[in-house]
Amino acid sequence: MTPHELRAFCLSFNSVVEDFPFSPEISVLKVLGKMFALSWLDNRPLTVNLKCDPEDAIRLRAEHPGMIIPGYHMNKRHWNTVTVDGELSDQLVRELIEDSYDLVVAGLPRAERLRLDRP
Repeated sequence: MTPHELRAFCLSFNSVVEDFPFSPEISVLKVLGKMFALSWLDNRPLTVNLKCDPEDAIRLRAEHPGMIIPGYHMNKRHWNTVTVDGELSDQLVRELIEDSYDLVVAGLPRAERLRLDRP
């Protein structure tokens, strides 16, 4: 997955916007103001921080040592840093991004979640 493909996939979800609150190099992808992905799109190897269920986070780190690690500069219990360099399948990366988006949406107030369901 290329940086362009990663960014495009994240932006394909409902009500997602890209922001650069930390610096022009750090892309923060948010749904209704809540971050679900953060990436230094110009870094090599390409990495993305993604929200994750704490139990799944531990399992994923064990299954993919070095490729999925505790979230860099994030709450290590709820965030993973995923290396997107081709060793992990694009399908797995897409699933992890979607899971992160879904977790953030699930934490939104009911009224905001309902807004997302409208066309």
